[in-house]
Amino acid sequence: MPDAGAPFIRALGVRKTYRSGERGVAALRGADLEIAEPGFYGIMGASGSGKSTLLGLLAGLDRPDGGEIEVAGARIDRMTEDELTLHRRRRVGVVFQQYNLLPTLTALENVMLPGILDGGDRAALAARALHLLGTLGLAERATHRPEAMSGGEQQRVAIARALLFEPPVLFADEPTGALDSANSERMWRMLDELARERRMVVLMVTHEPAAAAHCRHVFVIRDGVVAGGFETKGMNASDLVVRASGLAGAAR
Repeated sequence: MPDAGAPFIRALGVRKTYRSGERGVAALRGADLEIAEPGFYGIMGASGSGKSTLLGLLAGLDRPDGGEIEVAGARIDRMTEDELTLHRRRRVGVVFQQYNLLPTLTALENVMLPGILDGGDRAALAARALHLLGTLGLAERATHRPEAMSGGEQQRVAIARALLFEPPVLFADEPTGALDSANSERMWRMLDELARERRMVVLMVTHEPAAAAHCRHVFVIRDGVVAGGFETKGMNASDLVVRASGLAGAAR
């Protein structure tokens, strides 16, 4: 948890431009975002709006060109590469659309891997990993390799791995993009439960209104800026589309 009074996430004036030859493409043009309370949050926006770029910068996967980023009580835009590597390993979790599991390792070994790389005690790591797999309904799959698991099971292994160090913040970039509708629904409910039960922040990028409807609050990004946000209580997917479209249109 961040220190008392500190936000889980704060981004101020974040800018990012990608170069293609002599041409620059501004992915973020001064994005602001703050999350002060635990819960399940979403970022929505059209393709190319900058939502995945923003998530990657918040997760410490890339460097901003300007602005400030504070995550879990630390100014990550000021960190050295070594400091940022430790921060990503110990203070945040990241889940992608592709599960990124090592095919030669079992589910248990995949979950343990960040701790092994960190020099942790293998017996303690195994106990913690087994507990996480059990919590996510995968205790009986602990000795299975990825090829023997369904897509939904592999994504739950990836989530267990991201939770190994009990981070206060979990980032998820289109985590159900490779799943069918039934498994997607289960995944959204599980992420919401994790946020509530562990008093952590789960921040998910999605283009699916059905996914965003599970979030307590949704931020809308358009043309590299956060156009605004709103609470989703009482909204269905159709209501959410109307509200998000209104915010995106107002930012033009």
